[in-house]
Amino acid sequence: MTAPGDLQQALFLRLKGDASLSALLGGAGLLERAADNAAFPYVTCGQTSAFDWDTGVENNDDQLITLHVWSKAQGEAETLAIMDAIKARLADAVLVIGPRGQTRLSLEFTEARYDEELLVHHGLLRFRALTQENA
Repeated sequence: MTAPGDLQQALFLRLKGDASLSALLGGAGLLERAADNAAFPYVTCGQTSAFDWDTGVENNDDQLITLHVWSKAQGEAETLAIMDAIKARLADAVLVIGPRGQTRLSLEFTEARYDEELLVHHGLLRFRALTQENA
């Protein structure tokens, strides 16, 4: 089974290679975890859930990974633009994670909302990652 950390590394590597996303985030806006002094906007990796669907014929594993977009901009335009850039870069992407095989991503869920408690715009993108390992 592909380790969640390996998947996160591959996702972040792919996202860091997108100049338009880097410009929207101001450079270093991809974080594993947000520090108290993190500059807005930024993207963090949330919960990853892994499921083993081993059928005996192929060794597949299925993971759900959530990316969080955080913005303090006036209105939701910045959050939506960052989410759109992430979707364009990751939706239906195929990643090679080590010698294991290929991981295909599909977008499962998106949501953008204003968090009144934190006074930030919060975007969520959940991707399903299905890895087909080499025999």
